[in-house]
Amino acid sequence: MNKPYRDKKSHAKKGRASKTDLSDTNHIPYAPNLRADAAWVLFQVLENGVSTSELMPKVWDRQSKPNDRAWLQEVVYGCLRNLPKLQIWLRSLLNSPLKKHQKIIEHLIMIGLYQLAFTRTADHAAISETVDACKRMNEVSLSGLVNAVLRRFQRDDIENMPIDAPHAQVGLPKWLHKALLEHYPEQVNEIAHNLQQRAEIWLRVNPLKTSLNEYCDLLTQQKYEFEHAGKYSIKLKRAGEISLLPGYQDGFFAVQDYAAQQAAMLLAPEKDDIVLDCCAAPGGKTASLLEYQGELGALYALDLVPKRVERIVENLARLGHSTQFADKLKIVTADASQMGKNDDLPMFDKILLDAPCSATGVIRRHPDIMWLRKMADIDVLVELQTQILEEAWAKLKVGGVLLYATCSILPKENDQQITRFLAKHDNAKLDEITTTQGKRVSTWQILPGQENMDGFFYARLLKC
Repeated sequence: MNKPYRDKKSHAKKGRASKTDLSDTNHIPYAPNLRADAAWVLFQVLENGVSTSELMPKVWDRQSKPNDRAWLQEVVYGCLRNLPKLQIWLRSLLNSPLKKHQKIIEHLIMIGLYQLAFTRTADHAAISETVDACKRMNEVSLSGLVNAVLRRFQRDDIENMPIDAPHAQVGLPKWLHKALLEHYPEQVNEIAHNLQQRAEIWLRVNPLKTSLNEYCDLLTQQKYEFEHAGKYSIKLKRAGEISLLPGYQDGFFAVQDYAAQQAAMLLAPEKDDIVLDCCAAPGGKTASLLEYQGELGALYALDLVPKRVERIVENLARLGHSTQFADKLKIVTADASQMGKNDDLPMFDKILLDAPCSATGVIRRHPDIMWLRKMADIDVLVELQTQILEEAWAKLKVGGVLLYATCSILPKENDQQITRFLAKHDNAKLDEITTTQGKRVSTWQILPGQENMDGFFYARLLKC
């Protein structure tokens, strides 16, 4: 292999490069440019540990065309899904890492590499537009380096360079690859493959506003391709912008993965039940509980973070539930890990505990999770889950049901968590669950991609 390219002229000018403040995660210090915006998001995720859910709305606001917003998500998420390969390629092409404010140009180069290797963008356009973005990012002195690196990647066929690292071969960080090898040794490659796929968009039709058949007719009239499952669920093949789907403003549907849609049916609240949706934001399961059983005695939706509680309010309002169920809904901003001591909360007949978790089951939708999480985070989360589970159990009536759920695929957060809980509580027992395939299981671990669902875990606990 030829020696990595070093642009001496560019490095000679390095000291005179204009400094750009990248510490402010709320401000993008460039004029709108698709590749510059994408590089800014990648930089903030990988260098500052900010989630794409916080960052993407900021760059979407700078782009007026739906196609441009879709391009940004495709490229950012694509880079995150293929990050180990992109990083290996980058290291082989650069003589030394870029430093300080120029570090963001490494992320810009990875965007160029991603386009060359994984998209249908014409090679000349991928290179020239990436070089132009470098100039627009106030790093004119590095534009020659960007051009040379991308051209060498193309010329030397770096894309087909053998990669020895097992985790990089399947596009996972080392910590997650190790965990999957431990718990799913025969399924690692299949799980890794499914985590790299774009997730299906599932809708839950709001039966209080329309029927499944009526909404399917609306989609057909507007030429959407879809499949439906169960009584209220639709899987879209190409969704586009969700807010442009028919009936969005009228609350005809909510976006909710099919795995998450199982929660209301598994909890199965009955008439006059007092129900708690614990860790409820953004409110999808809260809404589904109301749609499943409209004659609840009361439904408490609890979450700790005020901004997340605002999401619950917004989503219930769009669906019309905050008006229709005003006398039953209680939205509470409180700490779930301390709720056993909260005298404002009653005892509950049913509790849905969608516990804070590693979110390893939803990496298809949020690939930044792979790079924001570390193995050490899992033990902290497990401890928090244990505490919330204890507090929720204290608020459950004898004879009541607690449905424990996570969007994780790690046994430490799931089966092992429930096994430890049952060992400590002789007043708790598992109630069998019926899966979407009609199987009876003690606990239900859904792996990413199974029946086009996200990874999810459920355990139904009865209080004796």
